[in-house]
Amino acid sequence: MTVLDVRAGDTRAPLLRRAAPALLGYAAVRALGLVVLAVWSAARGKSAYPLLTARWDSLWYTRVAELGYGYEVRLPNGDVHSNLAFFPLLPWLERLLHALSPLSYADAGCTVSVLASLAAAAGIFAVAERVYDARVGVCAVLLWAVLPVGIVQSMAYSESLFTALAAWSLYALLAGRWVSAALLASLAGLTRPVGAAVVAAVWVTGVLSFVRDRRERAEEGASVGRRVLGMLLAPLGAAGYVLWVGHRTGKGPLGYLDVQAGWRNGFDGGYAFARFVADKFTSFPSALAGVGLIVGVALLLWLYVVGVRQCQPVALLVYTGVVLALALCASSYFGSKPRLLLPAFPVLLPLARALARPHITKSTLVTVGLAVASAIYGAFWLNGSGPP
Repeated sequence: MTVLDVRAGDTRAPLLRRAAPALLGYAAVRALGLVVLAVWSAARGKSAYPLLTARWDSLWYTRVAELGYGYEVRLPNGDVHSNLAFFPLLPWLERLLHALSPLSYADAGCTVSVLASLAAAAGIFAVAERVYDARVGVCAVLLWAVLPVGIVQSMAYSESLFTALAAWSLYALLAGRWVSAALLASLAGLTRPVGAAVVAAVWVTGVLSFVRDRRERAEEGASVGRRVLGMLLAPLGAAGYVLWVGHRTGKGPLGYLDVQAGWRNGFDGGYAFARFVADKFTSFPSALAGVGLIVGVALLLWLYVVGVRQCQPVALLVYTGVVLALALCASSYFGSKPRLLLPAFPVLLPLARALARPHITKSTLVTVGLAVASAIYGAFWLNGSGPP
C-alpha cells in the first residue's frame, strides 16, 4: 500500500455535479427523518424543533456564542461542568450568522449544522469516489445518512461541521494538496477534541511520504516545502485552543484535561466502557442490550479490519483508527458514544462497496428500509433519552 494509494474517479464533470445524486439522496433521507420526528413529537404533544436546537450540548454551544466562555455548573457531587469543554468553531459560526441575519443563536446553530451536513455528504462522496468510484461514493453517503443516530446530523451539534472539515481535509490529503488539508485539519481541531484524528492523518501521511521519497530519491523542493508547511499548520487549531484553555484556567498546557475531568471525561483505554457493558449482564432484559453493544463494537472493528485488508489509503486508516479509539476508549457518558462515532465514515466504505454492486433493486430496497428504520429510531431516541 502506498501513502496515497487511490484511484481517481471520473473527473470530466465538476465534482458538485457528480455528487448531485448522493446529495439528493442524502437530503431525502434527512427530510424523511425530520418528518417522522415532527409527527412523532406532535403525537406526544411536543414540538420537534426545540429537540433539534435547544437541548443538551446545543444549549452549551448557544451560551458560548451569546455570552462567551466562563460559564460553569457545579453539581452536588462536586463535578464542575465548564463550557470551556466545548471547542469554539461552531459557536463562532453561530455568532457570525446571528450578526448577519435575523436568526437567533439557536436557529443559527441549526442552520450551520444542516449546511455542514450537506458539505459533509459531499466530502464523503469525494473521498469514496477518489478511492473507489462514484457508485461507492453515493452508497457511502446514503449509509452515513441512514445511521441509527443520523438525526444528530440535523441538530445544532458539532458532529456535522466536524465531519465536513475532516472529510474534505482527507480528500485534499489524498489529492496531495497538503496546505489545504492542513488548514481544514486545523479548523477541525477547533471544532472537537477528535480533531486530533485529522491531525494524525496529516502527520502520518506526511512522515510516510518522506520515507517513500527517500527510498525512491524523488524529493522535490516545492513538494517537500508544502508537506512540511502542512504538517506545521495542521495542529494549530487544536493546540491553540487547548493552550488558551490552559492559560485561562491557570493550569498550564494540560488545563483542558482538568476541564474534561470535571465532566468525567477521560481516556482509560476502554476500561469504563467495558465495565458498563459487563454490568448489563446482571439481569436478563439488560443482557440483551449488553449483547447488542458487544455486537456493535465487534462490527465496527471488523469493518475497520476489512478496510485494512482492502488497502484503504493510510490517511483514512489513521483517521478512522483514532476516531474509534477516542470514542470507544473514553470514559465519557456512554450514551454519547453512538454520536461520537458519526465522524468515522470510512468504516462504511466496505459496506458501500458491497451495496454498490450491480443489483440496483436490492440495493434500493435495502437503503429505503434502513432510511425508514433510521427515521423511526431517531424520532424515538430524540423524544426519549436522546444524544447527550
